Amino acid sequence: MKVFVTGASGLVGSALCADLAGQGHDVVGLSRRGRGGESARGGKSARGGKSARGENPADPVRWLSGDPCQPGPWLAEARSADAVVHLAGESVASGRWTEARKRELVRSRLDSTRTLVGGFATADSRPRVFVCASACGYYGARGEEELLESSAPGDDFLARLCVDWEAEADAARALGLRVVSLRFGVVLARRGGALATMLPAFRLGLGGPLGPARRWFPWLGLDDAVGLLRLALENDSLAGPLNGVGPSPVRMGEFAKTLGRVLRRPAFLPVPEALLALALGEMGASLVPGQRVRPDVALRSGYAFRHPTLEDALRSELSR
Repeated sequence: MKVFVTGASGLVGSALCADLAGQGHDVVGLSRRGRGGESARGGKSARGGKSARGENPADPVRWLSGDPCQPGPWLAEARSADAVVHLAGESVASGRWTEARKRELVRSRLDSTRTLVGGFATADSRPRVFVCASACGYYGARGEEELLESSAPGDDFLARLCVDWEAEADAARALGLRVVSLRFGVVLARRGGALATMLPAFRLGLGGPLGPARRWFPWLGLDDAVGLLRLALENDSLAGPLNGVGPSPVRMGEFAKTLGRVLRRPAFLPVPEALLALALGEMGASLVPGQRVRPDVALRSGYAFRHPTLEDALRSELSR
């Protein structure tokens, strides 16, 4: 199977590309930064939309550079793929949400998705499946409510962004593609994302809950982020939203205690919600909004989580 992946040099994208290539699939990875360094298997970046495999024949992934928000030569590779996985988008946790930053968060998701779907529309042959990233931010802050894929969306900035993002992806259905929107929780990986940001403080014994300890914290191990993407690609009966969270929900206080236990460090120093808001503004409130999300579709599809508990996911990731 030929799989085209945007955001391929990111945390989840690089892990997915390595996994797919290891299984013998033809993987083409697009990175706006020209790969931004070494690939998961040592390949250098490509320039000007050309494949990078020639620079390092040992790299099983063909790397392309290009802006997914703008049509370019890379679209030909997406059109000719059997499947497209769209993971590109500016990080929501990389700084305060100024109005300019919000516009970039929106643009990087909606314009890139629109560009891909527009590319499919003009192709003689099209991919069979389009898997597009989304986020648990779709649900907004919901307290104790159990959230399934069928639950209504929230009404804050992230929720509205996710609703619009999924709508852009869903437009590919009219072209005959099977579309899956994977609503990721916090993906736990030691080399990037939220966990990597937390680790220095926790290793010094200065960690603790971010905001109220009783708020729900939707998490997912990196191995299962890849596993759920594979499920979306390979299960022809799946379409629509897919919650990307672990099957054992935890609250923020339990997350902090578990991470402290795995690191053998105390974790009793909470970061008050007011301090998060003061330091990070609107983005601070979104870090732990409180979402009790259940991976209902994945469980009903028979997916067996590689790391069904938070402690298992943390121990696996931190022992790499």
